[in-house]
Amino acid sequence: MAAAATGAVKLLGHKMSLFVTRVEIALNLKKVGYEFVQVEVHGQKSEILVKSNPVYKKIPVLIHQGKPICESAIIVEYIDEMWTSEPPILPSHHFDRAVARFWTTYIDDKLLSLLKALAFGAAEGSSKAETVDRVAEVLQLLEEAFAECSHGKDYFGGDTIGYVDIALGSCLRWMKTVEEIKNVRLLDEKKVPLLVDWAERFLQDKAVKEVTPEIDEFRQYAKMILASAR
Repeated sequence: MAAAATGAVKLLGHKMSLFVTRVEIALNLKKVGYEFVQVEVHGQKSEILVKSNPVYKKIPVLIHQGKPICESAIIVEYIDEMWTSEPPILPSHHFDRAVARFWTTYIDDKLLSLLKALAFGAAEGSSKAETVDRVAEVLQLLEEAFAECSHGKDYFGGDTIGYVDIALGSCLRWMKTVEEIKNVRLLDEKKVPLLVDWAERFLQDKAVKEVTPEIDEFRQYAKMILASAR
């Protein structure tokens, strides 16, 4: 995409990274033009990545007016504060902002770690079943959080996609991929009907569809990662 009028914007990332997808969704919501720079994340890291994020050497990195910003959650907040046009990503009320940050941290700490364990670490049998049960518990709490945060509207953020929507929504394709490769059901409409309906709305949003790879791409990428992990 073209550079934004407020200063050159570059995003260092990899198209299959859900953390990068979070940043792209935020940029799309704010209609910020940017240049996407695909970087090597497997094996030897790209020089531009090491230079831009010398501490963690991880994606995503947003470079705005020559200055790098790292960590997806921090970048999304930066985008919301830097480009104040509608729609807002974080709530305006301080308490609601704190709640949104809490659930975003919960998603990263609990849901993502369990999905990773299920895909790469959980063995067949009871260990796999226990992990699936733990994912179900996490999703049930997020179902309840959605009911509370959405106030009967379409998204965690209310009428429009917000901070928690971006955090959880970026996991949806990977969750579907894990369901397929492990032959399990995670996002079950009988258990979390609100989240199932929300997920469909989220993935159909234009700002999301433009930057979210198709499920076939995730399948192929997951097969490659699993093969290299053996």
